[in-house]
Amino acid sequence: MSSNAPQTTIPATGSPAPDFQLPSTPDQMVSLEEFRGRPVILVFYPADWSPVCGDQTSLYNELLPEFNRYGAEMLGISVDGSWCHLAFAHDRKLRFPLLADFEPKGAVARKYGVYRMTDGVSERALFVIDAEGKIHWSYVSPIGINPGADGILAALESLPKGATK
Repeated sequence: MSSNAPQTTIPATGSPAPDFQLPSTPDQMVSLEEFRGRPVILVFYPADWSPVCGDQTSLYNELLPEFNRYGAEMLGISVDGSWCHLAFAHDRKLRFPLLADFEPKGAVARKYGVYRMTDGVSERALFVIDAEGKIHWSYVSPIGINPGADGILAALESLPKGATK
């Protein structure tokens, strides 16, 4: 096992998604529980200003109308602080929240088994959580590769009928 491998196990398909509460701005918190009743796409990524992360978040921003067709909410999560997220979201004109898994650093990434201990960042990982709050699909991409959106769209399409808005 490499030293950059996740330190915990990724939650199994069908298991409850670990709940969390993270800042979306310096004074506003977002919790996973708020989105119960609709699908949620969690996008863990290493850092706001890296080239791959910028391309990945921009792609998802362009595809938000498609994700919304399934009633899905998208949340980006990295270890960057909320001030950094605000600047990055403004620069990229992102229309989905970026959540700061900043302090304690990587606590939520650890719950999802996607924290890279030696690098101090999360893996590039995707999770689709169903309306009941269970893991429906997950994927961990090589950190230097944009995983695209095909897996997310296939996972949303495969949700049981009536499980999306």
